[in-house]
Amino acid sequence: MTPSLPALELQYWRHRKELPTVAEQLGELFRFSRAIHAYSPVLQDWWLTSDKDIDDALLYRAFDPHGPTAEALAVIETKTKNTHDIRSISVWNGRRNEEEGAVLGSRCNVIGRPDAVSFRLRLRPEVADWKTAAAWLQAAVTIWPALFATFGPFWYNEKRVFRDRPGVSWMLYLPRKLTAQDVPEARRLVPVMRNSKEQLGTIIVSVVDEPFSLDNPEHIKTANDIEIRLVDQDLLPRYADL
Repeated sequence: MTPSLPALELQYWRHRKELPTVAEQLGELFRFSRAIHAYSPVLQDWWLTSDKDIDDALLYRAFDPHGPTAEALAVIETKTKNTHDIRSISVWNGRRNEEEGAVLGSRCNVIGRPDAVSFRLRLRPEVADWKTAAAWLQAAVTIWPALFATFGPFWYNEKRVFRDRPGVSWMLYLPRKLTAQDVPEARRLVPVMRNSKEQLGTIIVSVVDEPFSLDNPEHIKTANDIEIRLVDQDLLPRYADL
């Protein structure tokens, strides 16, 4: 069986000539952590990651109930004090068991490619309800002004139709209003609202009756068919155009 490794990927433009403050960047990750924390006890506590070892990665708690901790902010400020064009921050849930691991990351750039956010996790049981994943995606795109965002198995990118464009996977967010007439292959279209009157975009869901699986050819075919439909209507952006 192909490992699913559920992952959320999002790209966006901040449209600023300087990096956000460390407090702002880590604060955005905190806001997303609050959106997902009720799903499982393993998503309630977060620490700064480390490239040294696990013990080092458990030294600094990233958040308290009110936001980023003072120690986490101080550590990141020290490590990145001479960084002015790109900054990456990542936190993890401190679980040594591989089936309970989760990592949440944010990369910001001044020039070049768009900023990016990622959320990767190994959970047993897996995320089984499409509505949970869609709620996480909605939370993410209200924090970061997404050019696109996806949720689904990490290795789905190897199955997508177009290498120069995002794949649909289990679900894809695009910052535009879409209807069933635009994407008849979609199993659900979820409008994402800023308020009751302003629609930010639409989440396109490819599978609703079970978790998306790379071992199910019908799941892959549905996602691929949606990708083709979107490209035929010039609705799926190329990475180069972002």
